[in-house]
Amino acid sequence: MARTYADVNDALGRQWYDYENFTIEWSSPERYEIIDRIGGGKYSEVFKGIDMVNSDICVIKVLKPVVDKKIKREVKILRNLTGGPNIIALLDVVQDQTGRYHSLVMEYIENVEWKAALILFTEVDIKYYIFQLLKALDFVHSRGVMHRDVKPGNVMIDHRCRKLRLIDWGLAEFYHPDIAYHIRVGSRYYKAPELLVGYKMYDYSLDIWSVGCMFASMLFKREHFFRGSDNDDQLLRILRVLGTNSFDSYLKMYDITFKSCHEALLQEYPKQPWTRFTAPDYRHRDLATTEALDLLEKMLRYDHRQRLTAREAQSHAYFNVVRLEGASHKGGLGEYVSDSGFCSM
Repeated sequence: MARTYADVNDALGRQWYDYENFTIEWSSPERYEIIDRIGGGKYSEVFKGIDMVNSDICVIKVLKPVVDKKIKREVKILRNLTGGPNIIALLDVVQDQTGRYHSLVMEYIENVEWKAALILFTEVDIKYYIFQLLKALDFVHSRGVMHRDVKPGNVMIDHRCRKLRLIDWGLAEFYHPDIAYHIRVGSRYYKAPELLVGYKMYDYSLDIWSVGCMFASMLFKREHFFRGSDNDDQLLRILRVLGTNSFDSYLKMYDITFKSCHEALLQEYPKQPWTRFTAPDYRHRDLATTEALDLLEKMLRYDHRQRLTAREAQSHAYFNVVRLEGASHKGGLGEYVSDSGFCSM
């Protein structure tokens, strides 16, 4: 059972989480025009578009044909969460005349690419954006939802406007205690250990591991901190950093039977000090402060119940300056934006 927000969905009631019986009222797509393709993946194609009624730029996510249940889940979750802090806004849902193609219309964010962000971001930037991501996740978890695919590609950052949005809710799910969830979620480099060892009784803490992986990338200036070639290699890379002693204890505590034909996974590895991963040229060594590494240590733990929650992480001493600025300026680091997200002129 999750340490926090375990019974949120029961408290909010079936109408809040029952997406299978949720009816979507689709709009006509005529008012939107596609400008350019932004990206895409297994479940969707994403385009930059324009709302012809008000000339606003938007994002049009065209869903590939999937079961209705999956579409309903994503729309229901977005409807529930839209308006929350740092959550991408769902503006409209449209369906073509044939009823075969469905699209989600969302707010547009002028995103900075992850590789560029790693070079560009200062210590203050890292503190600010990780704090904003945790703020989003605390809201999401408090509404009974696990994102299950937190990664750089799903965290849009408009650096000029100092704005962050958590996007892509296609793998998100409502959390209920004592439910065995599917482990084929997340993206490999950001998969928590519980997914890699087949533990299905996971909870919101899955998302905190993913944030920890992003945080490690920022501190150590690596595009992906754990970069496995497959799931076994992904787990191996984690073992070589966090060590096998606590991994074995974790398996025993949760009665997880883990079998592997991968010989390297059966060997013993000592836990590595985080300072080992600072940039070799010392240019970014100042990012890996004692407070930063303490926060990282408390996010990247095998035992999901020992990871900080999103709320607890926001209270960590690492973010003292962000909280102080937030108290002085509504948007935090107030030379940039207000909470509304619009750039100040």
